[in-house]
Amino acid sequence: MKKVLFVGESWHVHVTESKGFDTFSFDYYEQATEYIQAALEAAGVEFHHIPSHLVEERFPTTVEGLAEYDMVLFSDVGANTMNLPMNVFQRLIPTVNKLELVREYVRNGGAFVMIGGYLTFQGIQGRGCYKRTAIEDILPVTLLEGDDRVECSQGLTPMVTDSAHPVMAGMPDQWPAVLGYNRLLPKEGSSVVARIGDDPLVVLGQYGKGRVCAYATDCAPHWAPKEFCTWDGFTRLWGNLVDWMTA
Repeated sequence: MKKVLFVGESWHVHVTESKGFDTFSFDYYEQATEYIQAALEAAGVEFHHIPSHLVEERFPTTVEGLAEYDMVLFSDVGANTMNLPMNVFQRLIPTVNKLELVREYVRNGGAFVMIGGYLTFQGIQGRGCYKRTAIEDILPVTLLEGDDRVECSQGLTPMVTDSAHPVMAGMPDQWPAVLGYNRLLPKEGSSVVARIGDDPLVVLGQYGKGRVCAYATDCAPHWAPKEFCTWDGFTRLWGNLVDWMTA
């Protein structure tokens, strides 16, 4: 059974409520892996999740550790979380660069997918911070400077642009709408197999011996509404991606 490592799609929320003279605060934790986990497991893979707050503790620290996985996916987890551990930030101790580990993993034949969101690619206010990193080196797209979000509150419908590619095998012409995405610039030699408006949605490429994918929208609400995540094509698309990325 193929193993995938999925990193991100989690958050803590701190809320302060004010009721007249009185205020109180509370906190809660959420993660949004339900739909992507179901789609990947339907493809017959073993799903391993590292929430954002556990990256420092659980993310592999060697290329050999990463090589235990057939595919690595980042979703809504920023470059600072990946590469600014407490050993560096608080203790000033040099520590392995996780983004360079991913680059070496792909160069050696691994598969890597970056999924869109507020803290991937560049994201909200540019806080994803993947521009000019080892991850941009391996991605089949060039990242914009600053905030790269395109918010589509009216909804935009993706379209297949290369129906002959294995990743689009069996995909219907009509897709549900999405509500936003990251604007990306395809690199020369990459394959844009789906678009949203004039921008790429699914971009595929090669780096060294490995394969890479930039998936410009989310794998969970809000950008990918429930109707998109529960659509049969969502499961088929991720199954096709697993097959092609790990072939």
